[in-house]
Order: sequence, then C-alpha cells, then structure tokens
Amino acid sequence: MRRPAHAADSRRHTVERLRSAGCVFAEDEARILHETATTHDELASLLERRVAGEPLEQVVGWAEFAGLRIVVEPGVFVPRRRTECLAGLAASGAPARAVVVDLCCGSGAVGVAVATLIGDADLHAADADPAAVRCARRNVRGVGGRVYEGDLDQPLPSGLRGRVDVLVANPPYVPTAELALMPAEARLYEPRPALDGGPDGLDIARRVCELAPGWLAAGGRLLVETSEPQADRLAASARRPGLIPRIHRCEELDATVLVATAPTPPDDGPDGSAGR
Repeated sequence: MRRPAHAADSRRHTVERLRSAGCVFAEDEARILHETATTHDELASLLERRVAGEPLEQVVGWAEFAGLRIVVEPGVFVPRRRTECLAGLAASGAPARAVVVDLCCGSGAVGVAVATLIGDADLHAADADPAAVRCARRNVRGVGGRVYEGDLDQPLPSGLRGRVDVLVANPPYVPTAELALMPAEARLYEPRPALDGGPDGLDIARRVCELAPGWLAAGGRLLVETSEPQADRLAASARRPGLIPRIHRCEELDATVLVATAPTPPDDGPDGSAGR
C-alpha cells in the first residue's frame, strides 16, 4: 500500500505472524512489507511468502546495500550486509574513471556500489547464472555498466586484459559439508552454485586468484570476500601467480577480505636499464 496507512491491528497481526515464523527482525520486516504492498491482497501474498521462509529481499524484490536499493529477483543470491566491506575497500583509492570488474556478480550489488562510490567508473560484471545476469543488468543500467553471462572471466572482452584497476569478487566460499548448517532461507531459495565453495570453500576463489594477473593493470587490485579461517590459504593462492596479498578484517561487519595487488614494474633508468 506504499504508505504506512494500514490499520494498527493489521500491522500488529503482521508482526505476530512474522515472529511466530521465527523472523528475528519482525517489526522492521512488517514495516517493509506494509510499505511495499499496494493492496491488502498483495500484502497477504507477500506475508505468506515470507512466513513460508522465502528471503524478505526476494519477497519485496529489493535489498538495501551500501545505501542503494538493489533489485533482487526470486532465485538470485541476496547481497549480505557484511559484503559492504568488500565494496568499500574496492572503491577506496581507486583512480578516476577506474575500470572495474565484478566476477560472480549475482545481482550486481557489489559492482554497482563500487561504481557509485567511485563516481565515474567503467563497470563490467559477469556471472554464470542466467537469472543473476538478468537481475544484474537491471541494476547496473543506472551506472552505465555491462553484464556478461559465462564462467568467471570467460565472457569478458579481451580488450580489458591488463587494464583492470579493480577486480572484485564475492565467490561462493561455504565448504560443501557446511551447506546443511546454513539458514533454510539461503539453502532453499538461493542457488547452490552461489553458496557451495567446494570441499574447503575455496575452489572458486582460488580460480579467481589464478586468473586475476592476466586482467589487472600494474598496481591494480584484486579483492575477494572470504572467511577468517580461510584467509591465510587464500592469500597463499594469490601469492603464487605473483600478486602481493594482505588480509583486511572488518570487525563491525564481521567481514574478511583478501586484497591482492599486481606488482608495478620498476621504472627504467635514463640509460634504459632498470632504475636503482
């Protein structure tokens, strides 16, 4: 009903239904549902979907991320608040008109946030899931970005090689054996390939580290979200192809990010030899 004008008893009923279903932030979710619905029937439908366990973001069709409203379609990975750390780090220190690549982009939330924070970026995003690509195209349109469908870097234009200032990725990093421990709304409503990182959770992240040097400009940065227990192993994977890794930990958002920089060649001296 796009206005907080539902009767108080209707709002209380919504809160009670959500609490009974185990929704921790029932009052906030009730407000969002009431502000989203345009009719009483639509409200009832949205509420039933949420009570059944569907993620709120998929129910209402959007997620708040880094101060932006990101379109989220059913069956697409929902951007997490902790990933705002990844986006903020990626944008920090990026040059003007930076070339930004967002791999495993999902809804495109990270790439859009990075481009928005930079203010003037050339954004390219890619994902293997057709539903995610369709959703990301709706989101990146506002920042003039482009989205490609395919496995990791396979669909990227070859002209980007050696020109990327910021390569950002939020790959799946949950170990396969731990998927069963995830909340039902993730397990049942988000695509498994967006969650399953293989036996140790790093299958996709390692591949991103391996391919990154071929795309990064000198001094360009690769940023990958991971978990604290996985961080040292991922840093070693970034070091193998010649990147210079460090681990950033954001306690406030409970986030861990690998930041790996492509080395800068030494300047040539006046006689054409490497500077000393």
